[in-house]
Amino acid sequence: METQRFNKLYYMSVKLRLLRKGRKRKPFYYIVAADARAPRDGRFIERVGSYNPNTNPATIDLDLDKSVQWLQNGAQPTDTVRAILSYKGAMYKNHLLKGAAKGAFPVEDVETKFNAWMEGKSSQIDAKKTQLADAKAAAEAEIFERESKVREEREKAILAKNSPLAEEVEEATAEVTEEATEAVVEEATEEVAEEVTAETEAPLAEEAPAAEEPAAEEPAAEEPKAEAEAPAEEEKPAE
Repeated sequence: METQRFNKLYYMSVKLRLLRKGRKRKPFYYIVAADARAPRDGRFIERVGSYNPNTNPATIDLDLDKSVQWLQNGAQPTDTVRAILSYKGAMYKNHLLKGAAKGAFPVEDVETKFNAWMEGKSSQIDAKKTQLADAKAAAEAEIFERESKVREEREKAILAKNSPLAEEVEEATAEVTEEATEAVVEEATEEVAEEVTAETEAPLAEEAPAAEEPAAEEPAAEEPKAEAEAPAEEEKPAE
């Protein structure tokens, strides 16, 4: 049965690719082996794992043996699936098996080399998870500190606004403002009155000499009359 299945698959081009599941804006993928001629989200031959990009880091569940077997049978992964298989070690194990088949090293060393690689990879993954957790904790602490400062400043402002001292300060400020306004108004009024007085007295001072000139000329007009009347009184005794 397996031989017939393999012979059937031998004549088709098999790809390891993603099959989309999940709801809108929350994708979830199956890693499947499917005929390259089939639609992207259509029928598939076998599911070898799943990939959830909604977590940080992404959650990958992979059947390593099945994926390596498909690679050994000539299945071609897409770029995304190749990155996933490389991350989980399937590509490296396939590489080791090909080297052992060519006689580069004994087959028994495949598992030893692969386990050593997996230990190093696990250490890197744990370090990345710790780094992400520390960064998240630092960001949350910074946000909490910022919100605490804002809350304290708001409380201080409310206390200062509602305290009796604040009311006294506001009243004193209002009084000082009123006094300053009254002083400015008085000064402006005095300046305007002085300017009006100066403008009124200036024309009067100019008109006063013109009124006195006719009074000085009246005695000069009376002198000729006295001289004319004097000879007439002297002529009467001669008769």
